[in-house]
Parts: sequence; C-alpha cells; structure tokens
Amino acid sequence: MSSAAVRKDDMAEEAKAQNVRLIKKYPNRRLYDTKTSSYITLADVKELVLKTEEFHVVDAKTGDDLTRSILLQIILDEEAGSMPMLTSDLLSQMIRFYGNAMQGMMGKYLETNITSFTDMQAKLQEQVRSLYGDNNGMSKDLWTQFLNFQGPAMQSMMGTYMEQSKKMFMQMQEQIENQTRTLFTGFQFPGLSAQTPAAKTEQNKAE
Repeated sequence: MSSAAVRKDDMAEEAKAQNVRLIKKYPNRRLYDTKTSSYITLADVKELVLKTEEFHVVDAKTGDDLTRSILLQIILDEEAGSMPMLTSDLLSQMIRFYGNAMQGMMGKYLETNITSFTDMQAKLQEQVRSLYGDNNGMSKDLWTQFLNFQGPAMQSMMGTYMEQSKKMFMQMQEQIENQTRTLFTGFQFPGLSAQTPAAKTEQNKAE
C-alpha cells in the first residue's frame, strides 16, 4: 500500500474516531460529503462553519488535509463581497509577519482576540434573548430584526477590532525590540561596534 493510501486511511479513521464530518475533494474540484453521500458546494461548507460543525476536508487521492485552504477560499469569497472585514493595510501587515520571528505569536494573538470577540458576541445575544425571550411570534420577529441589524454592525466592529489588535501587537513588538536593544547596548560582540544607532548616525554626519 502506498504512503498516500495509508495517509488517506489514517485521515478517515481519525475523522470517524472523533465524530468529525469528512469531506473529500476530487481533482475536478467537487466536494463530496461522506456523511450525506452527496456532492456539496462551497456554500454548503460555509453553512457547516456557521453551524459550528466539525469537519475535515481531504484530498480524495492523496489524503492530504485541505481544510485550511477551503476555509481560506471561503474567506476570499466573502472578502470579495460588498462588506469586506480585512482592509488592504491589515492584509499587508499580516503578510509582513510571514517569515518574521513574531509569526507564531501573531497567529496565537489573533486567535485569542477573535475568541474573546466571539464570546462577547455570544453574551450579547444571550442578553437580548433574556430580554425578549424566544417562545412567542413577536419575540422571534424582534430577534430576527436584531440579528439582521447585528450582522453588518458586528462585521464592521470586527474589522475595527482587528485593526486595533494589529496596532497593539505592532506596538508590543516595537517595545520588545527597543528593550532588547537597550539590554544589549553595553555588550560588545566580535566584529560589532558598541555604538548605538544614534551615535553611529552622528559619526557618519561628522565624517
């Protein structure tokens, strides 16, 4: 048995053991839901995300995990719509973190902040539900109207929140770099001058 076949079987067994929905992606780009034994679209996968249902997307031939690439494709489609969350500046800053020493920390930082934002949204929904209830028709209408308003508002707030988080992270990175530079200013390393950047600049001007 080939290594690809072994990996494919391992992914299927892992998904089954964890009760995770397994979706196979074929070379023709079609997605096959093994739970319903039917082909689905990217919009259907988005619905699974909205329902917080766990799933794995794997390459039907090699068994490679394609979940992240499918989720990124959904984000790309959403960002191409009329109400994108991620600005060009934010995307540019995120790209610059790839290959940076802070890359791993940046990912965890964004994940923690988005989790906190999601918790805040859930508490807000629970507060509205406790005020209006969800048993009678009028309450359901009020709840629907609230959600219709909340969607764009929360989306806009999320974009602003991520922008602020990015700025805070950049400031934190700058502070760490400044503290590190200050800490090692008094040390002399082979081949390196002990002068500070400001002193070097003054010296260059004098020359």
